Amino acid sequence: MDDDLPKSAANHVALSPVSFLARAARVWPGRTAIIHGARRVTYAQYLDRSRRLASALRRAGVAPGDVVAALLPNTPEMLEAHMAVPMAHAVLCPVNTRLDAPTVRFILDHSGARVLLLDREFAALVAAALDGVANAPRLVVVDDPEGPGGAAIDATAYEAFLATGDPGFPVQPPPDEWAAISLSYTSGTTGDPKGVVVHHRGAYLNACGNALAFGLNAQSVYLWTLPMFHCNGWTYTWAVTLQGGTHVCLRRVEPARIFALVAEHSVTHLCAAPVVLTMLIHAPEDQRRSFSHRVGIATGGAAPPSPVIAAMERLGFEVTHLYGLTECYGPSLLCAWQPELASLDLAGRAAFMARQGVPLPTLEDATVVDQETGARVPPDGATLGEIALRGNTVMKGYLRNPRANAAAFVDGWFRTGDLGVLHPDGYIEVKDRAKDIVISGGENISSLEVEEALYRHPDVMEAAVVAQPDAKWGEVPHAFVTLKPGANTAAADIIAHCRTHLAHFKAPRHVTFGPLPKTATGKIQKFELRRGIAAPD
Repeated sequence: MDDDLPKSAANHVALSPVSFLARAARVWPGRTAIIHGARRVTYAQYLDRSRRLASALRRAGVAPGDVVAALLPNTPEMLEAHMAVPMAHAVLCPVNTRLDAPTVRFILDHSGARVLLLDREFAALVAAALDGVANAPRLVVVDDPEGPGGAAIDATAYEAFLATGDPGFPVQPPPDEWAAISLSYTSGTTGDPKGVVVHHRGAYLNACGNALAFGLNAQSVYLWTLPMFHCNGWTYTWAVTLQGGTHVCLRRVEPARIFALVAEHSVTHLCAAPVVLTMLIHAPEDQRRSFSHRVGIATGGAAPPSPVIAAMERLGFEVTHLYGLTECYGPSLLCAWQPELASLDLAGRAAFMARQGVPLPTLEDATVVDQETGARVPPDGATLGEIALRGNTVMKGYLRNPRANAAAFVDGWFRTGDLGVLHPDGYIEVKDRAKDIVISGGENISSLEVEEALYRHPDVMEAAVVAQPDAKWGEVPHAFVTLKPGANTAAADIIAHCRTHLAHFKAPRHVTFGPLPKTATGKIQKFELRRGIAAPD
């Protein structure tokens, strides 16, 4: 057939999640879109405020393709940023609120952020990060009545900034759906954060895939236990809006508050790192609230063991196991349940749920390949290989990092660096984490970054860091240290030293002294170190 049927405005529109909000406000204008403490925001108001913010950013000099950073907790303003910044055809850069000042400074400098939206709680952190910086971004500060407040800072008040915007700002996708929508920084396997660039098309599709896979609809009430700064909240910032559900904001993950909100608002869905499951299970009785409905909870990371699944079920939660990375917009695989497995006992269900699963509906393909040849491994559930992904929900690439991009994209696949097996039924199961990364409370910690801090201690001769299983956080850094001859430094001193050079959550929780096992060429054998680490009680 001759292709003489051209694209036109009638039959081709660039995909962008900004369209989700325009539709939701049209279909459900009076429905509550956002709950935050006593505050209620309808979908009509959500659209109005997002349009004002998009307009205000443009009037402040933010051009298409410019970066707008956001150092915000899970508040309505963070949801507005996820719609308004793309609406302005700018690029949102969500910043991890747990980072230290030097890392925040690196991100703001590397991204070239023109504007930084910040919550008052982080004013002192921002002031330290920008101390001495010549080309600092314009600061816009949010004073959240639900927040703890914070230091004074020379910044424009968020509401005053919003008032400069036009509520009639057009809601239009960018001319090219390949345009960047977000820039997220991840530690990866090096100490310097890497900027992961994702596009409008991928954000649109991954949000659709999550809505389908997790069963979101107009009656869904989604509790924000997952940080919105993490992979854009796994794209649920857009997915919930797509379906006209209700966002329930949560500034801090506290078991008592989670139980209260689930009961009060009849929460139907939430996502969380495994550490949150542990917090809920071990919450004191006086912090728990009973509720009659079932709540879906999606978790990533290590497979939930059968006692965790059983305990969550007793609390009223149904666990879904996911797998993903920042480089693929968050979730890319899920352990899709098979109805015929319903008769399995708890041990059988847990064994099945240990698999990371099959691709989301909007991921083109996922497999396990031989690391050397790139050939698919046999589906025998035993042959180890590297998990590889491809499709529209894989990142554009790392910002200004051609070497990392060349290593990530091989033979038409994105190589995740995670090792796994392929089962006969096509389900993938992760067997080992990306090399040397510690995943603590859902956050990546580079072992090389921690090792660099260790080597800065005057008594340390050699150091290596591996993941220590932890009952609360999933994993924490465990430092193995060889001291210089004659040195007599205690573990507490090593930990305190690291806390002065790193964000506190990155500092080792355990220190073991002694000689380090090495190969004949002098390379430290980290697998030997991992072998000697005990599992959590």
